[in-house]
Amino acid sequence: MLQITIPETELYDSEENLFIKVKQQTLTLEHSLISLSKWESKWHKPFLGSDAKTLAETIDYVRCMTVTPNVDPNVYRCLTNEHVKQINDYIADPMTATWFSEEANRRYAREVITAEIIYYWMISLNIYPECQKWHLNRLLTLIRVCSEKNKPSKQMSKQAILSRQAALNAQRKAKYHTKG
Repeated sequence: MLQITIPETELYDSEENLFIKVKQQTLTLEHSLISLSKWESKWHKPFLGSDAKTLAETIDYVRCMTVTPNVDPNVYRCLTNEHVKQINDYIADPMTATWFSEEANRRYAREVITAEIIYYWMISLNIYPECQKWHLNRLLTLIRVCSEKNKPSKQMSKQAILSRQAALNAQRKAKYHTKG
């Protein structure tokens, strides 16, 4: 969770030719699967994709992250570069001590990830629905941990290899009616 305070500001609306007073507001933001889903349902494109976001898309994602009720829409027009830096740092924070090797990271980079893909992963890995409220990076780490832990072991013991080979040899002997 990130809290940022937007100071009291006065904006000028050139279309209406008037000044708008914006009261100080503290925003509580959550970078979660819920906010990602809200944003993608509006913009119809993957948030986690490699395409750059427009200013309108970026500000709208901040709006989707906001859990503070009854926020004046003009508050989002008052975001400064420092606020955007704080928000970007929060979004980039892994929120976990778990890490993966670069080889594992490359495998996930090829797939376009949308909110529905993440929900699918959650369902297929039996991850509790409440986790959709977690910081998105933490949720994605949990998904990767579950996925890695559910993989069958690549290493076979020497005994397992020998018994598998003996079974295959026995099958071939029976199939071709040979003695070896």
